[in-house]
Amino acid sequence: MNARLLTDRIALVTGASRGIGAATALALGRAGAHVVAVARTIGGLEELDDAVGAVGGSATLVPLDVTDFAGLARLAGALNERYGRLDILVGNAALVGPSSPLDHITLQDWDEVMKVNVTANWQLICAMDALLRRSDGGRAVFLTSGAAHNMRPYRGLYSTSKAALEAMVRTYAAETERTAVRVNMFSPGPTRTRMRAQVMPGEDPKTLPPPEEVAEKIVELCLPGFSETGRLYDFRTRKLMAFRKPE
Repeated sequence: MNARLLTDRIALVTGASRGIGAATALALGRAGAHVVAVARTIGGLEELDDAVGAVGGSATLVPLDVTDFAGLARLAGALNERYGRLDILVGNAALVGPSSPLDHITLQDWDEVMKVNVTANWQLICAMDALLRRSDGGRAVFLTSGAAHNMRPYRGLYSTSKAALEAMVRTYAAETERTAVRVNMFSPGPTRTRMRAQVMPGEDPKTLPPPEEVAEKIVELCLPGFSETGRLYDFRTRKLMAFRKPE
């Protein structure tokens, strides 16, 4: 995406220090948005800052763990004071967790994955909703996974967390349907990331699309002209799918 279609928009991306998060932050910056990059890894954020600057963009680096819920609230306060709004929210930060039978998962692992993949995104919604509503076209995109629907042995914790995330995002989309906020999910499928290598160590990464290719599609869901809400975009099939509504 070469056109600066997001000039003067404020975009917050979690998990922005590497992988899909970093690629999305860079793509948003290239499109003209000011990127608020949230991640734990300071070195990765600094590399992102250099990359965004190299394409003519700008960024604010926020070294913050998404499970620091008081920190998320403080960030919302700072954004409100400085900008009075938030135009784009990309909830990308996630943990894959252990590969293990359900009855072997420790309570600590369960709590950690659910806290990052579900609770942190709920807290993001709680902290940022008012700011998104103050935008003339707030856009929220949360990254999900095919694991939310395709259950496999030993991946139950990750699947459960993503299924819970999808239920929450669907609810938020319904609650904001009559506002200017558009809320959607994005399923990247197998992508050339460190997380994917962790799950599939024998896979040839060259057979997978790079994060930069995936990020370009995420940005499209963040554009002011994107009017769909309550949808799931499947990058593998390039299809935008509606959730099934109750009869």
